[in-house]
Amino acid sequence: MTELDSVTIEQLDGDAALAAIPDLTEILHDAVANGASVGFMEWNTQDDFEGFWRGVAAEVTAERILLFVARDESGIVGTAQLHPTAKPNQPHRAEIAKVLVESRARRRGIGEALMRAAEAAALALGRDLLVLDTDEAGAARRLYNRLGWTEVGTIPRYALMPDGRDCGSTFFYKTLSREAC
Repeated sequence: MTELDSVTIEQLDGDAALAAIPDLTEILHDAVANGASVGFMEWNTQDDFEGFWRGVAAEVTAERILLFVARDESGIVGTAQLHPTAKPNQPHRAEIAKVLVESRARRRGIGEALMRAAEAAALALGRDLLVLDTDEAGAARRLYNRLGWTEVGTIPRYALMPDGRDCGSTFFYKTLSREAC
């Protein structure tokens, strides 16, 4: 666990992931409502968000996804995922996904703490090459640059914003070392 200004970062097991679905659903809904391009549209429902998290919880139980949450005195305020690559020729690689911090809890270092926890877990699994993608215009892009990720480039029109506008995705990678995490 990591402490950060009354925030605790923890990795959830399958049962804890299932129990956290209501909070995680609210975080995802908040992200979409605030215009984040995170795979959902503004017309998606609570059932869609819950279904997504049920799928993640199943993958956590199957040990195919590592799920991290940030908690403060009000409950879960952020989340991040680590997806170790299952391909036999990529045992050294993993992907970071769905780094989300509730809008009311932003600018407190929670995103950075979640990223550092995911990076440390990746290294512990022997995964020293990480990749991710993010909305080309989003605030997360600045976070990843600040944390030493290398920007590879942007694919235009890769996804859509929740309101249906085109959204380019910027891809990053980071090579981890034992000293960095």
